[in-house]
Amino acid sequence: MIRLLLLLLPLSLIAQVPAYYTGLDYGQTGEDLENDLSALVIATHTYELIYTPEVWNALKLADLVPEDPSKVFLIYGYNDSDNDHVNDRTRSKDESCHTSSCSGKWVREHVFPKSLGNPSFGNEGPGSDAHSIRAVDYTWNNSRSNRKFAEGEGDSHITSQGFFYPGDEWKGDVARMMMYMHLRYGNRCTANQVSIGEHNFHEDMPDIFLQWNAEDPVSEYELVRNEVLQTMQGNRNPFIDNPYLATLIWGGPEAENTWPQMSVKDEIFAITQVYPNPSNGGFIVKSNKIIKSLSVFSVDGSKVLGEKPNKSEAKINLEEIKSGAYILLIQYADETKETKKLILQ
Repeated sequence: MIRLLLLLLPLSLIAQVPAYYTGLDYGQTGEDLENDLSALVIATHTYELIYTPEVWNALKLADLVPEDPSKVFLIYGYNDSDNDHVNDRTRSKDESCHTSSCSGKWVREHVFPKSLGNPSFGNEGPGSDAHSIRAVDYTWNNSRSNRKFAEGEGDSHITSQGFFYPGDEWKGDVARMMMYMHLRYGNRCTANQVSIGEHNFHEDMPDIFLQWNAEDPVSEYELVRNEVLQTMQGNRNPFIDNPYLATLIWGGPEAENTWPQMSVKDEIFAITQVYPNPSNGGFIVKSNKIIKSLSVFSVDGSKVLGEKPNKSEAKINLEEIKSGAYILLIQYADETKETKKLILQ
């Protein structure tokens, strides 16, 4: 089914607003929009891939070369025609390395290095999130190591200061992946932890990521990758679907708006009320649609409650749960979804 999806996805997909975003208020900008998108990607991350073998399997589907599905793209690569395998741009999907001798083979690159997390992470949680893991040449992966990203031009290289430039072809991919990690994992994986440079546009987002996002448009490869990973993990990278979301949140150079039919002032189906909010434990959810299911998640993505009311009004009881912020995922009978933030006092 996934292979069929790869073959059928049209380029016109970039002009459509995926149903995944139904319920988001695009009249918002800045922190409000950031919080809503963060709530969405957390609540819809319904399956955590097992690092081995599931991340391997994911990359062998998500990183396929559209013109030659026997191969995968290698991030940071740029030349398939010389005799240097280290800088290869593509490689046979079957040449993944599962032994100690990996020269000429590809491995899994944590584009957000595990050691730069706060705290650092292993191969679970952010360490198994395929939205930030790519196929890469083994030797080039070792050379990149945990070097922070920095400005540059041309092909990927280690800068004179010892930092890393991912290459003109890959810089937009990297920026959008780091923005996703910033949304999905918050303080554990902020964009500032993996980059060197100025912050002229927003203190939370390095200039280079905003510039790279604008300068290197989303590729067909990224679009297909986003679709494939949603089928595996449940969530999407919003900045692949529309790079302009980063401009609305953090400012900087205006990135491509792939949803031109939607202006900044538009709102999508503000149909549901949740009250009282904040609450001491009881919430009422009232909608003009039939509510199929209600799921409540903690900010780390753990599900704490699930109900199936199958009516337009329902009550949620969180009295036995500790106070804090939670994410409510509402699924309607027509299969559209919406997220809300709950504050439990």
